[in-house]
Amino acid sequence: HSAGAADPECLVIAHRGASGYLPEHTIAAKAMAYAQGADYIEQDLVMTRDGEVVVLHDHYLDTVTNVRDVFPDRARADGRFYVIDFSLAELRQLAVSERFQMDSDEQSAVFEDRFPLGQSSFGISTFAEEIELIQGLNKSTGRSVGIYPEIKSPAFHREERKDISTAVLEVLRDYGYSTMQDKVFLQCFDPFELQRIHDELLPAMNMAVPLVQLFGTGPEFEPLLTEQGLQRVAAYADGIGPSMFLIIKPDSVATDLQGTDLVERAHGLGLIVHPYTFRRDQLPAFVEDFDELLQIYLDDMDVDGVFTDFPDLTVTFLESNL
Repeated sequence: HSAGAADPECLVIAHRGASGYLPEHTIAAKAMAYAQGADYIEQDLVMTRDGEVVVLHDHYLDTVTNVRDVFPDRARADGRFYVIDFSLAELRQLAVSERFQMDSDEQSAVFEDRFPLGQSSFGISTFAEEIELIQGLNKSTGRSVGIYPEIKSPAFHREERKDISTAVLEVLRDYGYSTMQDKVFLQCFDPFELQRIHDELLPAMNMAVPLVQLFGTGPEFEPLLTEQGLQRVAAYADGIGPSMFLIIKPDSVATDLQGTDLVERAHGLGLIVHPYTFRRDQLPAFVEDFDELLQIYLDDMDVDGVFTDFPDLTVTFLESNL
């Protein structure tokens, strides 16, 4: 049985799917994450010009698709291609690949040992399609895997006259995620948006779902990390999703781990803690291997779940360390 069932204390959250093995946020990566035993599967959500909610990490297309080749004249003044400038039908024409960067005109993979660029065939899915995949697999396998959607760049969407949060909640409600008991966590980096969802949108729609406040390492998150800030977060959120470096400082070395009290303080306020991102091919300097990384966070720091690109390795670790 899955690690989650054996150890309800620790959730394996597939970060953009099994993104260590297949291009992030493709249906293939989600199916693989499901098969590898993930407890929850993550969806990053952005909106199209015609108001569809699609699963992509950024509101840009140029680092994970061939949009430059298919629609070369559709970049904005900054040279980027924005999801919101395309209809769903147009996005369906794009091929999705492993994440890449442009060096002059050459593409190079961000993670060079992952799925090769330009191989096979992958596309963009809507949020609804991905939910149907996961719910369909729940039916065919008898498991109960949850979803972990993230509302991306709500302020950007608002400037483009799109209320992404309401659109996301409507999809959740349509597919039966509307109570605290349902297998869903809704996450966002924007504290104002998460508060708005908690205070206004959920009550107006007669819904209640668990909310997770994400934390980056930037200075804008420092006010939220104070005692008072965290108390404010606990008033509207049920959990936090911090960078792993907010739990152990990045300049730590193996012989001298600089742990913080964030997990302890969050737990004291009744918040669950799901740090990101656990990657075998991007280890912090203070560990030798992936298992050691998991050991430190899951056992020593007592987190409640992890976002990982390698769900299988994380499930195996939990099963062998129970």
